[in-house]
Amino acid sequence: MRLVIFTEPQQGASYDDLRKVAQTAEASGFDGFFRSDHFLTMGGDGLPGPTDAWLTLAALAVQTSTIRLGTLVTSATFRLPGPLAIAVAQADRMSGGRIEFGLGGGWFEAEHKAYGIPFPPVGERFDRLEEQLEIITGLWDTPAGQTFDFDGKHYQISDSPGLPKPAQSPRPPVIIGGHGKKRTPALAARFADEFNVPFSKIEDIPPVYERVRAACAQIGRSELPVFSAAAVLCVGRDDAEVRRRAAAIGREVEEMRGNGGIVGTPDEVVETIKRYEAAGASRLFLQALDLSDLDHVELVASAVAPQL
Repeated sequence: MRLVIFTEPQQGASYDDLRKVAQTAEASGFDGFFRSDHFLTMGGDGLPGPTDAWLTLAALAVQTSTIRLGTLVTSATFRLPGPLAIAVAQADRMSGGRIEFGLGGGWFEAEHKAYGIPFPPVGERFDRLEEQLEIITGLWDTPAGQTFDFDGKHYQISDSPGLPKPAQSPRPPVIIGGHGKKRTPALAARFADEFNVPFSKIEDIPPVYERVRAACAQIGRSELPVFSAAAVLCVGRDDAEVRRRAAAIGREVEEMRGNGGIVGTPDEVVETIKRYEAAGASRLFLQALDLSDLDHVELVASAVAPQL
């Protein structure tokens, strides 16, 4: 099982906070450092305010050296596909080929209103997501010296050189996730290198993966995407430390456990992670909500990871 530290900086974090967590995760041997892509807090004051996902990852690209970096997930409503392809490719170059690209349709209407971003109905958001996936992967996959064209309902591309190219070949891994029963598995089958199920009861995860397998079979895709999951993290050396960490993020221990959280002492969470593995996940995104608690990250690396 590969372990990733996943952060939610819209809840209140500066770039320096994120840098410290990313560098601690790298020094501790985690597989990746990922962040959400949101512009508005979902509770609390959110101070000092949001940080841009791709500005953050570009800076971390030159302030780390080995850890994978990515979004879970970038919202297709936030950026035009051409400039987004350029930004991600440049960040991948800056990192020496360590970027992973999560893309979703967007869902949080309040942040769109707060920052003047159009928020179309859900069907149109999926349409735009599909077109963005076609365009961004198409631009990256276009051989140097050739051009890329796309004539969609929402986006049109004409005579694009598809530059710059990412450092990774053929391109950075594309991550798609969610619980949708039709369009999400179909998009994953067409475009995803990894499919993620976020914040679910473990017993509910295998049917979601199975829908992706079925969608792959339907289009004749033989090599399946990597299957992963995301879960809240709350680990302590003893029960008292677990409850202290739960209180620090405003959550209840039993509530988190009941919803698939990685919660408890190291031995307890190892058993939970093994259940995720049995459900089909090979990578786990650990949602670390208290970004000032670097000891939490180090504890997982020293007391949990060696047992997996």
